[in-house]
Amino acid sequence: MAPEPLQSTENSQIPRKISPLVSTTSNRPGLRPHDLVVELRQLYQFQTVLRKSEEAWRNRYSFLLSKVTHETRIAKYFSQPGILEDPRNHCVRILDSFRDPILPKVEFLVMPSLRRYADPEFGTVGEVVDFVTQLIEGMDFMHSHHIAHGYIFKRSIILVATNYRMNSDLTTQNIMMDARPIIPSGWHFVAHNREPDGFTSISPLARIDHPVRYIIIDFDCSIEADSKNPPLILGFGGRDGDPPEYQTRKPYDPFKIDVFTLGNVFYKDLYMKYEGLDFLPTIIDYMKTVDFRERPTADQVMHHWINVRGHIDVNRARWRLQKRRGTIAERIIFDTMAFALEGMNRVKRMIAGET
Repeated sequence: MAPEPLQSTENSQIPRKISPLVSTTSNRPGLRPHDLVVELRQLYQFQTVLRKSEEAWRNRYSFLLSKVTHETRIAKYFSQPGILEDPRNHCVRILDSFRDPILPKVEFLVMPSLRRYADPEFGTVGEVVDFVTQLIEGMDFMHSHHIAHGYIFKRSIILVATNYRMNSDLTTQNIMMDARPIIPSGWHFVAHNREPDGFTSISPLARIDHPVRYIIIDFDCSIEADSKNPPLILGFGGRDGDPPEYQTRKPYDPFKIDVFTLGNVFYKDLYMKYEGLDFLPTIIDYMKTVDFRERPTADQVMHHWINVRGHIDVNRARWRLQKRRGTIAERIIFDTMAFALEGMNRVKRMIAGET
């Protein structure tokens, strides 16, 4: 029996090009049918891109299939009025939700379409500074509401994109970004290096000139704590196996796990990848303090980072990042170009009367 088409909600509409059993690949060489066709059963494997009926195609949305759990409740909590508007809130926004008519324990969550935070890669020192600031700010915000993410990892931080999986802790798996400022034309929901037509290559703009917002996703392993009695728990594991607490059988603080794993993101994905980030070791070492009892809180990390950031020369903002494998000649050429570009921008600001 053929799967029933998923019904549109009041605010969302499924485009014909990805409606069930509709193929539009016959005149588009290089695209496979499943690039444009999504059956209901495939929603367990792929995300479907939605659009609001009154908005243009490039203002895309995605929805995620999820069981009705505390994860959906936490995600909705951070999307409610009064909390959603807080500029420190970097949790993924839930735009809409609806239950499966046949499986009441299954819920569809509608959210902005996000992109992995490192796709495209960072280009300048200033972009890294902004990334670190936003992520520490987002962690501090969650903790101020007595919720530990439990899995801040690479994929939990996102530039707003599609095809991400629900995992759990402040690692790279749970970090995304809203990439619309740098990819205003949008991108194909399967071939992320292509525009929505599936053929044209995307041409990302520089984040230093078009700032993006980083987003934390995946709350399936998040912990809600009593504001007066922060919990000490056991068995709270995530993708990052480095926290020393995981090597013991003693209770530990899940909020301090967030601090450590986010510090590990900064270490592995930034400091070990790029040169010229000499300001990072101090914050990384602080966040990765071995004894979790001595490890700082998110609020303390935020204050420490603000102090570190205040000592970074603003003229370094446009310095081009060099991967550690880059040659000395390449570094000299690109840093000279970056210095010249920064000089031009300073002259423009002076002419415009800006400081």
